[in-house]
Amino acid sequence: MHPPKPRTTTTARSLARAVVVALLAAFGLIGAGTGPAAAADGEVTWTVATASGDFGDDRRNYSYTLDPGGRIEDGLVVANHGTTPLRLSVYAADAFTTKQGRLDLLGRDAKSTGVGAWVHPDRPDVTVRPGESAEVPFTVVLPDDAAPGEYMGGIVTSPAPTGAADGRRLGIRIRLRVGGELKPSLSVEDLRVRYSGTPNPLGTGDATVTYTIRNDGNSVLAARQAVSLSGPFGRWDARAGHIDDSPQLLPGDTWKVSVPVHGVTPALRLTGTVTLVPLLTDAAGSVAPLAAVESTTHAWTLPWALLLLLAVLCGLVVVALASRRRRRKTTLQEGPARSGTPLTQE
Repeated sequence: MHPPKPRTTTTARSLARAVVVALLAAFGLIGAGTGPAAAADGEVTWTVATASGDFGDDRRNYSYTLDPGGRIEDGLVVANHGTTPLRLSVYAADAFTTKQGRLDLLGRDAKSTGVGAWVHPDRPDVTVRPGESAEVPFTVVLPDDAAPGEYMGGIVTSPAPTGAADGRRLGIRIRLRVGGELKPSLSVEDLRVRYSGTPNPLGTGDATVTYTIRNDGNSVLAARQAVSLSGPFGRWDARAGHIDDSPQLLPGDTWKVSVPVHGVTPALRLTGTVTLVPLLTDAAGSVAPLAAVESTTHAWTLPWALLLLLAVLCGLVVVALASRRRRRKTTLQEGPARSGTPLTQE
C-alpha cells in the first residue's frame, strides 16, 4: 500500500493562514538556532501550519488528550514561498528544556521515547512546488502501556536529506495528555548555602544559596521561588529579592538555581529555606498554583572578623596581665635590704 500523496493548493487564503500560524508556532516552539530556513539573501523559504479539520482551524500548536492504546489523525501544512521546488524531511521528536530555559526538540537521529516515538508522519519527506502548499497527514498512536501524564514534543521539517544537520528546522509543538492520574510534583535537590563574610566585625555579609529544582511528577510545571536565611530560633531573618519563575519543566527535567542573599548576620549556624510553588498550566493557558513545597538546610557561618577582633583583645589582655606581673616582681626585688646580723650592746 502506497502512502497518500500530499494534497496541494495555491489559494491565497491557505498561504496567508500558513504564514500567520507558522510564525506563531515558531515563537512558541523551537529555541535559538532552530528557526525557519532562509535563502542566501535571508528570505524565509517555507512555513508550517496546523491542518484544518475536526480539531479546529488556525491552531497555534497541537494539543491532544488520549488514553493508552488510543489513536488519532491530524495533519501538517507546509507552504513553499521560494522560487524553486523544496524537498523537506518530516519527522517527530521529543521536547527538552535547554540550559537557557527554552523548549527545544531533539534532532532526527536522537532517540525519542514519548511524542517522538508515538507520532508517525505518513511519509518521511515532502516536496512542495514554488508558491504552493502541501499537507502531510500524521497519526498519533499510543502503546497500551503508555504511562499517564503530560508529554511534549513536536513535528519538524528540515531540508532533506540533512535532517537539520545545519540547524535549519521549523516545526510545531505537540502537547499530549495521556489519560490516567495526574501527579504534579516538584522537589529541591542539592541545597547549599555559602557565606562570603564581611570585613566589618559587627556588620552583615552576603550569602549565595544554590539548589536544583527537579520535576519528579508526570505533568509540565514551572516553579515560583522564594529564598530566605535565618539564625538560631528564626532570628536575624534575611530574604532574597525577586526571583524569576523557573521555565516550564518537563517531567524528569532539572533546573539549577543560584540566588544571592544580602544582609546576612553571621550567627554561627544559619538555616536556609527554599519555598517552591508549582505552577500548572493547562492546554488553554490557564495557570493554577499548587501547594507549596519547602526545603531547608543548615550551614555554619563563623564571623571571622569578629573572632579576630576578640582574639586581638584577648591577646592584649594577656600581654597586659603578664606585663603587670613582671613589674610587680621587679618592685619586690628592688625593695629595702634586711640584715641578718644581731645587734650588740657595749
